[in-house]
Amino acid sequence: MRTFAIKAREGVLEINYSENSNQPPFRKFIITYNPELSIGENLESIKSALTGLPIDAGIIENSLNYDFSDTIIGINHQKIDIGLAITNMLNVPVVNMQTVNEIGLEKAVKDKSEYLKWHLDYYGEYSGKRNYGQEAMLTIGNGYFGLRGAFVESNADQDNYPGMYIAGFFNQLTTKINDHDVINEDLVNLPNSQFITFGVDQQEPFKIKPEDIQDIYRSLDLKTGVLTTTLHVQLSTGHVLEIRAQKVANMTNYHRFAIKYEVKPINFSGSLQIYTKIDGSVQNRNVERYNDFNQQHLDIVGMSAHDDQISMRGRTKTSKVEFVINSKLTSIDCDTKSIIDTATENQVISQTLNLDVDPNKTYTFEKNISVFTSEQPDDELDVKARKDLDASSFADTLKDSQKFYDHVWHTSDIQIEHDITSQRLTRVNIFHLMVSGSALATGDLDASTGARGLHGEAYRGHIFWDVTFDLPFYALHFPKIARQCLMYRYNRLNPARDYAKSEDKDGAMYPWQSGMYGDEQSQFVHLNPVSGKWDPDNSRLQRHVSISVAYDVITYVHISGDLKFMKDYGLEMLLSITKFWISMASYNKTADRYDIKEVMGPDEFHEEYPNSDERGLTNNAYTNIMVSWLFEKVNDLINNHEDTVKPIFAKADFSDADQAKMNDIAHKLRLDISEEGIIGQFEGYFKLSKLNFESYRKKYGDISRIDRLLKGEGKSPDAYQVAKQADTLMAYYELPASEIERVINQLGYQLPDNYFTKNLRYYLDRTTHGSTLSRIVYSVLDELDGNMDQSWQLFSTALFSDYYDIQGGTTAEGIHLGVMGATLQIETRNYGGVSTDGENISINPHLPKLWTKLSFKHLFQGVTYTFTIDHNNVEVKADADTNVSVKGKNYSLTKNKAQKINYR
Repeated sequence: MRTFAIKAREGVLEINYSENSNQPPFRKFIITYNPELSIGENLESIKSALTGLPIDAGIIENSLNYDFSDTIIGINHQKIDIGLAITNMLNVPVVNMQTVNEIGLEKAVKDKSEYLKWHLDYYGEYSGKRNYGQEAMLTIGNGYFGLRGAFVESNADQDNYPGMYIAGFFNQLTTKINDHDVINEDLVNLPNSQFITFGVDQQEPFKIKPEDIQDIYRSLDLKTGVLTTTLHVQLSTGHVLEIRAQKVANMTNYHRFAIKYEVKPINFSGSLQIYTKIDGSVQNRNVERYNDFNQQHLDIVGMSAHDDQISMRGRTKTSKVEFVINSKLTSIDCDTKSIIDTATENQVISQTLNLDVDPNKTYTFEKNISVFTSEQPDDELDVKARKDLDASSFADTLKDSQKFYDHVWHTSDIQIEHDITSQRLTRVNIFHLMVSGSALATGDLDASTGARGLHGEAYRGHIFWDVTFDLPFYALHFPKIARQCLMYRYNRLNPARDYAKSEDKDGAMYPWQSGMYGDEQSQFVHLNPVSGKWDPDNSRLQRHVSISVAYDVITYVHISGDLKFMKDYGLEMLLSITKFWISMASYNKTADRYDIKEVMGPDEFHEEYPNSDERGLTNNAYTNIMVSWLFEKVNDLINNHEDTVKPIFAKADFSDADQAKMNDIAHKLRLDISEEGIIGQFEGYFKLSKLNFESYRKKYGDISRIDRLLKGEGKSPDAYQVAKQADTLMAYYELPASEIERVINQLGYQLPDNYFTKNLRYYLDRTTHGSTLSRIVYSVLDELDGNMDQSWQLFSTALFSDYYDIQGGTTAEGIHLGVMGATLQIETRNYGGVSTDGENISINPHLPKLWTKLSFKHLFQGVTYTFTIDHNNVEVKADADTNVSVKGKNYSLTKNKAQKINYR
């Protein structure tokens, strides 16, 4: 085993590299630790020193002794979990020399590798958006609620944000801005019910303050869903304590979550107080740029106490959705009923528990919480909440979470060999898809997954087209979640029809941003943080969200085989959306072509033509290609399933004449294609000015949001050939290239043989990746074009995007759920090569060099497939007799019998 051992001494790091399991001969490096540089900059010197040397593991020779981590060192009066940092930097496990001496190097490395693949850990106390971002990444929940991973002792301030959100729990408020009434609908931050802290000898309750905290370690166990926070505290009074808090969400009885709170006095005996509360004075304050708006969404209408329970009842100010939160405090060490005091003040109800304590003894408390809302009607909301809480305990909630995640990892894990980082972050992404959506599988909730999950308040919790990037994973593993995401859209079909009618269109036009009711929630203005000015916002013109809804319906039914959904709901949605796009197409008799006007593409940097009085753009290529594809799919459904489809015509106000016009449009939509075979992003794109990207990079550094930079200079991105993310080629992410080429040919266009490579290079050169989804799409496009190095680079950055918060603070406002779902699809569909586009599964692997093996399962049309893929072989097993193809060659599978196929 090739190792390097690190020893910290006198402001330097001594590194001994060995090619023989930490045995001589050694290659020695001495690195001076510079206190004026950041930890990351200092550790970069280690990476530089070891460049070119093959490494399997690191060893810390003189780490400090902590229960929560064995790779923390002290250097220059700083403590660093150097093991975590090196694993992130070099993608190798780092172990402790004492452990190596006790159990041997091989087992120590194996155990640490296994731990790292299942835990998301953070060491140290951070402030501002960095801590906000860690809270988002440590969010627990169950698809009904999301509970940010804040310290339980914290209140909302500039460094901490203990938010809680319930799926579909929205409220609208009006704020007067520049004499205009601006209406915003937000996913509401509910009262802080996770709060619990301690006090000593009747002094002030403990608060999260750097001067009182010696150490902080937070660890999210992905295998069980438990978030553990450990604090080492030394108060100004000299009292030393160890505090351990565990939070876990109940994944079946989804109204509940539980906290175990352990307090260990180290150097004193005396009086200890445990303080807990439900704080109804909270507002929506997670997103700084929204602070100009009214964010006080709640009215608290009642607070009460009953034995060891406290309760808070309230409602949203305008949507009038009621909620009740009950909390129960229990001491594991004594009888609490006689010693709990309750108080109410300023929309806060609190409990105080007093007890006498001795040194070096751990005292354990439980706080169990239940949350109900009137979105699930119940005449006895308070009684139901109290009874639910009576049945709750930490042990029960923990057991439920463990059982749930046992099932998740058995059916839905993606196992990657020889890449600790990709393995861990893949599991993080699967975990957060569960946090955001699992309770939707019950069918009880009229909700869908928001673009930022249930993890923060960015995008105001709205539902965008991001569902398209998550739905394949849900459909392949938890089809009931995917189905409910589509039922959310079906339940808002009438508002979509009203929206179309308001724009003088037919059919159903879904909004770009959807919340509680399904009406358009996109704003007319937004704040530009560069200029500080309010700029016009035309994002509502991204009509392609309706295409995404249709695409999701077709994808879900194809993967799941849920024909009943298609008959009862899907067909009506598809026909209604088709009717809308028919009305969007205008016929040009001279050209014998149809145009689609007044739209925006996925790019978002282009909202309209420069110096034009007309809104939107004409003939966005992605929109026109996908409309033609959709019309072809709908026509096939009508012709091949006439007995099923025809009865739905009346519901959708669809006619035979509509079908005829649909087919005409499908063959005559206009594209703007250059002589070189470049597909214009929209009509007139090639006439726009070219931007000197290098000049802007020298001037600003990060130009991912070049739109804001240009507007800050008094210019418009509309005037330039620049893109936020993939647009013209977006269809190649969603559909097989053969289908898109058939559509383009169907439209009467011929492209040169190497057109795809030319288009990819052309648009990559003009894209700034201002959206996290940009790298996802271009990673797929590069893989399709055989550019695996660039595909891997883009994929890796996307996989890291929330963990490293690469957009400089956006993770603080909620994770990017679409990116998380999309990375999983790249791993299995593109790198694993397992495609579900056809009637049977086809396999065409393209594993990254780093990965030695990839294993996962898919549920496709009622059959569970198990895949194990390496660089030479595919092993596939199905729980029914079926067929697959590997590299274009067909194979028959026998039920429950694995077949190994060499594809090289």
